[in-house]
Formats: sequence, structure tokens, C-alpha cells
Amino acid sequence: MKANETKVDKFMATNETTFAIPVYQRNYDWTLTQCKQLLHDIIETGKNDRTTAHFIGSIVYVHDDVYTASGLTELTIIDGQQRLTTITLIYIALYRLAHELDNKQLVSRIHKTYLINEFATEEEKLKLKPTENNKEALRYILNSAEGEEFNSYSKIIENYNFFKTTITTDNYENVLKGLSKLIFVDIALDRQRDNPQRIFESLNSTGLELSQADLIRNYILMGLSRTNQEKVYKNYWEVIERLAKDETLNKTRVSEFIRDYLTLKNKEIPNKGDVYIKFKEQYPTTTIDNLEEVLKELKSLVKFYNKLTNPKNEIDREIRTQLEYISRLEINVAFPFLMKVYEDYSEIKIDKSTFVSVLTLVQSFTFRRFVLGLPTNALNKIFMSLYDKVEYNNYIYSIQKALLLRSGVQRFPRNTEIINALKEKDVYNIKPKNRTYLLERLENYKNNEPVVIDGNHDITIEHIFPQNPDPKWKLDLGAEEYNFIKENYLNTIGNLTLSGNNGKLGNKSFLEKQTMNADNKEQGYIFSRLWLNRELKTLKKWDKSTIEARAENIAQRFLKIWELPDIDIEENKESDEINIFDADDPKFKKLEYAIFFDQKLEVTQVAKLYIEVFKQLFDLQPETFFTSELGERISLTKTPESIGIRQAVPINDTYFIEANIDNIGKFDRIKQALTVFGFEDELSIKYAD
Repeated sequence: MKANETKVDKFMATNETTFAIPVYQRNYDWTLTQCKQLLHDIIETGKNDRTTAHFIGSIVYVHDDVYTASGLTELTIIDGQQRLTTITLIYIALYRLAHELDNKQLVSRIHKTYLINEFATEEEKLKLKPTENNKEALRYILNSAEGEEFNSYSKIIENYNFFKTTITTDNYENVLKGLSKLIFVDIALDRQRDNPQRIFESLNSTGLELSQADLIRNYILMGLSRTNQEKVYKNYWEVIERLAKDETLNKTRVSEFIRDYLTLKNKEIPNKGDVYIKFKEQYPTTTIDNLEEVLKELKSLVKFYNKLTNPKNEIDREIRTQLEYISRLEINVAFPFLMKVYEDYSEIKIDKSTFVSVLTLVQSFTFRRFVLGLPTNALNKIFMSLYDKVEYNNYIYSIQKALLLRSGVQRFPRNTEIINALKEKDVYNIKPKNRTYLLERLENYKNNEPVVIDGNHDITIEHIFPQNPDPKWKLDLGAEEYNFIKENYLNTIGNLTLSGNNGKLGNKSFLEKQTMNADNKEQGYIFSRLWLNRELKTLKKWDKSTIEARAENIAQRFLKIWELPDIDIEENKESDEINIFDADDPKFKKLEYAIFFDQKLEVTQVAKLYIEVFKQLFDLQPETFFTSELGERISLTKTPESIGIRQAVPINDTYFIEANIDNIGKFDRIKQALTVFGFEDELSIKYAD
């Protein structure tokens, strides 16, 4: 590796040289903010006669003895694409301005020095050789006639337009002077002696903001020959990048897709920042044969990931509807499992009915858990291994059984739990997406003329007992019942409905809302065709008892929509293990053992479990003990004698915690710690007989 301090204009003026951006590089994505800052620095540097240089970072490249058909030396840019491309855009803006000023000398100097290789073939003329999707945009801004339109969106075009309008006759000379003062560290690699991938990783760790997908793409492609790079990129990676995308937001989801893929393969969810590292560990070699095996599988699964992320791309209406529901509930955690089920449907291993049943089962399981307020992080562990439970000769039953056998915080909520929770749960102040999903599905159950609520501004949520009631409500109900409803039932499902006349009904009394017909426009409940308003038509009052009766009625409908599988299974009596959050009071009890992070702990006393849990948690993530109340709660200290700990027990070579606490206190502290860490489903115990 050779590193030198070099002027940017001298580097770009190198004769018969092409600066090639390889296919494994991320797209050109500098924003206007970054462009404005660079141009500001260039102008200020140009204006200041005392400033002799302005440093802009490094450009790293390798020359693989590659020469173009025209005999040009091709330098592969490993780091510096964004700066090199942006400076090229500035030179093109200056070139265009020089044309307008009829400054032929400046036109010729910029064009032949920084933008083209004069004697190359037309195809190879551009000095900067960007990736395919940027090449046409660069040719367009350099060669197009005034008024000619570019047909698609491009950051190249956007940023060039900024430079074109900002660089003017008043400042272009300062821009030219500033460009001549830009310097960078010129790092030339020798592939025989240097490892470009390791150098690239090192650069990334010191501030180059690349996604996990960018790093993986570079890892896959950088070590291949140019021919194989093009082949693998075109046949596989380009397809993955195109399909692993949220098309509504135009946002790439390649990193998330590969994270889900690794979760499926390893039954372990990588941290978002460790996806690249885990991918390298899983696939330590980058030979073309090994790569194609994994890329074939990724390419196959990404088709289903695309439809899970963008349900509109599924042509079957019934399946698309279920995918839209899953999308609205944001059950992304189920994607590793659902990709494989989708693949089975695509390969006709299961029929459409079975596939739809799986999609509705996932909704029932997750939405019932949501109603009960069970921890969502338990879903990670459930779905990453659920496909392993599939039995092809009994597909849906095997999945139902696997979910029904879950216990504790991982359980499939039973009907009685759901009925009780719905009577009291505040469903008005949940996420709007979830609230709309709940009401829309309740309304449209077995409805041949479904009502669309999502995005429908004509139909809104109505509080039957209003949020700000008219004084008549208190007179009708009496103070005690009025206050009880307001405090306990206001935002529950029993008191909520849908209306196209919410503003008109407002805070009026129930009977006024029921029969309202101002200007013969039929605003009242008695005129509504909605199921949710059906029983409101005949009631004579609205009070605690009618709210509870309506909640019961809606709960019964809920159970039909989000069904609990009606299958015979043997409850899981295996060892009577129970999650610590569901365990009985530990007072005067002994343990047989515990399971923590899937590892069996041979502990028979709660005191030993207490120490072991905190040892492992502190070893895993010590900073959490100091950024939450946890450290204070367990009296974490280096000097137990100074704060008067009665029974100091070490959790490592430096720190101690208080252990003179009864078993109930120990359980409380363990549960607090698991909640803070988000590990509520990771500790199960078995009491000794």
C-alpha cells in the first residue's frame, strides 16, 4: 500500500485513466446537505488567499492490471466514490457555465482535463466510470441539449441541478480556485500484498457510513474477478436489491432481509449492527461456487420477502388481503417463518387454503397477545424456530400445536383471557394502525359489502359515552356511575363505534345520538348500516351494564375472527417448567433447576439463581446497570463496606451486590432486570417437589 498527499485536480487530470466504480459499491447517495457543505468549503477556500489547501479525506483504489479497449488504465475505486462523483458534477456545472460565457479556453480545459479521455472510444470517453444505473445520468448531464428531460429519478441529476444553479458568474472563479486547493490522501493498493476487503472494513469502522447490506455486497463481490463480479451482480445481487425494498417508502430493506435469512438459518437473531459479521462467519469463503449456492437461496426467498413487505405485489386477492393485515400489524418478526411457508405454497407443497390458514393463524396468535399486553420480544424466539416444527403431512395442525404448547409469556392467549382483557383494555389510545385493524375486521366479519376504514376520512371512531360529555349525561346516570364509566370504560371496545357523523353527534346524550336526523340527513345510530351500531338502535339507555353487555358481544365476535385453534393436544407437562413471571411465590421453596438463555442451571436455591442471573447479565451488558435504576436496586458497588452492604456477593472480580434479601425480593429484582433487558421470556424455573 502506498499513501501520498495529492491534489484532487492533479489526480483527476491523470492522462488516459478511468476511475471505475465497481458494482459492489453502494449507489451514489450524497444528499443536497452534503453537496451544499462541500461547495461552501470550496468557495470559502477559493476566496481565502491565505488558505493553501483544504483536506477532504482519502481516496482508496487498486489497479488490477486492467486496461480498457482503448488502452486506458482502469483504477478501481474502493473508497471515495461519493466525493469523486460529486467533484465531477461540480466540474460539469463549471463546464456548462463556461459554455454560456463563451469561454472556449475554460470549456476545453475542463472537458479534456477532468471529464473525458480525449482519444478513447465513445463508450469509454468518460473519466469517471460509475455503476450502470448512474452512467446514463452522468452522460445525460454532460451531453444533453437544453430542455431535454431525463426520464427517471437520480441523485446525480438532483445534485448536478443544485450545482448548476448555485455556481454562477459571481462565484465560479472562487470555485475553480477552491478546487485547485483540495487535497486528499491518495491510497494505492497492491492486491498481491494488500487485502482490499480488510482495508475497506477498516475505513468503514472509522466513519464511512455503510449499511450492513453494503458491507455484505462488497464482501461477496470484491474478491471476485471483474467478469465474475458482473455475473454475480447481474444474476443475483441486483435482483436482491430490487426486491428487498419497501416500495411505498422507496427504502431498501436488504440488510433486514439478510438478517431474517440468517435468523432462519441459525435460529439466532443477529443484532442489527452485526449482520455483516454474522454473514461472514456463516459463509467464510467467497469463491464463486460457494457464493452461488447461498445467493441462489437468497434470490429464491427474496421474492416472498418482497410480497410480505409489499402486499400489493401478490396477485391473489384473498392472500393479498391477509398480507395487508400482517403488514398493518407490522408482524415483521414472523418474516423468517413466513418466507419459508410462502416458498412451500409457491412450490405447491401446500395449497392456497393452507397458506391462508397459516396467515390468519399468525394474526390470531400475535393480535391476541397484543390484546393481553404480552411482551413482543418473546415473538422473536417463537418465529425463528417455528418452521422446524412443520410436518408436511399435517401442515397447519403441526403449526397450531407448536403455538398452543407455548406457555408463560410465550403462550397463545385463551378465550377467557381475551374476553376479560377486552372489557378493560384501552383500545382507543393504541397505535392507530392497530386500532383501525381491530375495528375494520370486527365490522367486516362475514360482510359481503366490506367497509374500508383505513384512509377513509368519512368514517371515524366515535365514543358513545363522549370524551367531553354534555351535563345531561351526569343527570341521566348519576354521579357515581358517570365517574365510573369515565374512569374505566371510556376508551374500551364496549364504548367505541364507527360513525360518518362523529362531528354532528359530538357530546350529545345517548338518545339524541341514537335518533338524530338534523336536516333529514339521518346522522343517528338508528340510520346506520354498520354492524357495530346494530345493537345501539334498540337500546333505551347507555350505562355501565349496556357497555359491559356490548363488550361481551364484541368479544364473542373477536373470538370468531381471531380464532384459537380447536385441536386436541396434550398440554406440555414436560418437567413443569414455568416462566419466572408466571411462577408461584418462591417463599420457603426450593428449585430443582432453572433454564436461562436455553442453558440448564443446576441451582437448587433461589439465592444461587439470583447471583447467577446477575453475573450473566452484567457480563453481557454492564452499561445497562449504570444507565438504569437497576444498579441502585441491587446495591451494585466496588466497595461494599463503604455503603454498608450486609451480605456482599461478587458477580465478577470487581463488583459486588447485596444478597441479604428474602426470596420474594430476589425474584422481584430478577424480574425487574429481565424487563429492563427485554429478556422476559429467557428464564424458566422448576420448583422441587
